[in-house]
Amino acid sequence: MMIARWTIEARFGHKQQVIDSLKVWTTDIGGQIGWTADKVQIVTGSVGASESVVEVSLQIENLADLGASWDRLAEVEAHKQWSLDLEPHVVSGSHHWEVFRVVED
Repeated sequence: MMIARWTIEARFGHKQQVIDSLKVWTTDIGGQIGWTADKVQIVTGSVGASESVVEVSLQIENLADLGASWDRLAEVEAHKQWSLDLEPHVVSGSHHWEVFRVVED
Protein backbone atom coordinates (compact mmCIF):
# COMPACT_ATOMS: atom_id res chain seq x y z
CA MET A 1 0.00 0.00 0.00
CA MET A 2 1.06 3.59 -0.61
CA ILE A 3 -0.04 7.05 0.46
CA ALA A 4 -0.21 9.76 -2.21
CA ARG A 5 -0.30 13.33 -0.88
CA TRP A 6 -1.36 16.37 -2.90
CA THR A 7 -0.32 19.56 -1.15
CA ILE A 8 -1.35 23.13 -1.95
CA GLU A 9 -0.91 26.43 -0.18
CA ALA A 10 -3.95 28.61 0.44
CA ARG A 11 -3.73 32.35 -0.06
CA PHE A 12 -3.91 34.37 3.15
CA GLY A 13 -7.51 34.41 4.36
CA HIS A 14 -8.65 31.76 1.85
CA LYS A 15 -7.88 28.50 3.70
CA GLN A 16 -11.50 27.71 4.55
CA GLN A 17 -12.56 28.20 0.91
CA VAL A 18 -9.83 25.75 -0.15
CA ILE A 19 -10.92 23.20 2.46
CA ASP A 20 -14.59 23.56 1.50
CA SER A 21 -13.72 23.22 -2.17
CA LEU A 22 -11.69 20.06 -1.53
CA LYS A 23 -14.58 18.55 0.44
CA VAL A 24 -16.92 19.17 -2.50
CA TRP A 25 -14.31 17.77 -4.93
CA THR A 26 -13.93 14.62 -2.83
CA THR A 27 -17.67 13.99 -2.87
CA ASP A 28 -18.57 15.11 -6.40
CA ILE A 29 -15.46 14.26 -8.43
CA GLY A 30 -13.20 11.98 -6.42
CA GLY A 31 -15.82 9.27 -6.26
CA GLN A 32 -15.99 9.19 -10.06
CA ILE A 33 -12.36 8.11 -10.25
CA GLY A 34 -12.42 5.64 -7.36
CA TRP A 35 -11.26 7.97 -4.60
CA THR A 36 -13.93 7.06 -2.08
CA ALA A 37 -14.29 8.77 1.30
CA ASP A 38 -12.66 5.83 3.10
CA LYS A 39 -9.44 6.36 1.07
CA VAL A 40 -9.21 10.17 1.26
CA GLN A 41 -8.28 12.48 4.13
CA ILE A 42 -7.95 16.29 4.11
CA VAL A 43 -5.51 17.83 6.59
CA THR A 44 -4.11 21.30 7.17
CA GLY A 45 -0.99 22.72 8.79
CA SER A 46 -1.14 23.25 12.53
CA VAL A 47 1.99 22.94 14.72
CA GLY A 48 5.38 22.90 13.03
CA ALA A 49 3.80 23.20 9.58
CA SER A 50 2.67 26.22 7.65
CA GLU A 51 -0.94 27.03 8.53
CA SER A 52 -1.63 27.83 4.88
CA VAL A 53 -0.88 24.26 3.77
CA VAL A 54 -3.84 22.07 2.84
CA GLU A 55 -3.19 18.47 1.92
CA VAL A 56 -5.23 15.62 0.51
CA SER A 57 -3.90 12.18 1.46
CA LEU A 58 -5.02 9.18 -0.54
CA GLN A 59 -4.51 5.46 0.06
CA ILE A 60 -3.51 3.66 -3.13
CA GLU A 61 -2.34 0.15 -3.89
CA ASN A 62 0.53 1.16 -6.20
CA LEU A 63 1.70 3.78 -8.68
CA ALA A 64 -0.29 2.17 -11.49
CA ASP A 65 -3.44 2.72 -9.42
CA LEU A 66 -2.59 6.42 -9.06
CA GLY A 67 -1.80 6.75 -12.77
CA ALA A 68 -5.10 5.13 -13.74
CA SER A 69 -6.95 7.55 -11.45
CA TRP A 70 -5.23 10.51 -13.06
CA ASP A 71 -6.16 9.18 -16.52
CA ARG A 72 -9.83 8.97 -15.48
CA LEU A 73 -9.62 12.42 -13.89
CA ALA A 74 -8.51 13.96 -17.18
CA GLU A 75 -11.86 12.89 -18.67
CA VAL A 76 -14.05 14.46 -15.95
CA GLU A 77 -15.28 17.82 -17.25
CA ALA A 78 -16.36 18.98 -13.79
CA HIS A 79 -12.73 18.71 -12.61
CA LYS A 80 -11.62 21.29 -15.14
CA GLN A 81 -14.18 23.81 -13.90
CA TRP A 82 -13.41 22.98 -10.28
CA SER A 83 -9.73 23.74 -10.92
CA LEU A 84 -10.59 27.12 -12.41
CA ASP A 85 -12.85 27.92 -9.46
CA LEU A 86 -10.14 26.93 -6.95
CA GLU A 87 -7.33 28.93 -8.57
CA PRO A 88 -8.08 32.35 -6.98
CA HIS A 89 -7.80 30.78 -3.51
CA VAL A 90 -4.37 29.13 -3.82
CA VAL A 91 -0.78 30.30 -4.24
CA SER A 92 0.14 29.70 -7.89
CA GLY A 93 2.75 27.00 -8.33
CA SER A 94 2.48 25.73 -4.75
CA HIS A 95 0.81 22.41 -5.53
CA HIS A 96 2.83 19.21 -5.60
CA TRP A 97 2.50 15.46 -5.15
CA GLU A 98 4.45 13.16 -2.85
CA VAL A 99 4.06 9.39 -2.71
CA PHE A 100 5.07 7.26 0.28
CA ARG A 101 5.24 3.51 0.73
CA VAL A 102 3.52 2.10 3.80
CA VAL A 103 5.90 -0.08 5.79
CA GLU A 104 4.25 -3.36 6.63
CA ASP A 105 5.37 -5.66 9.45
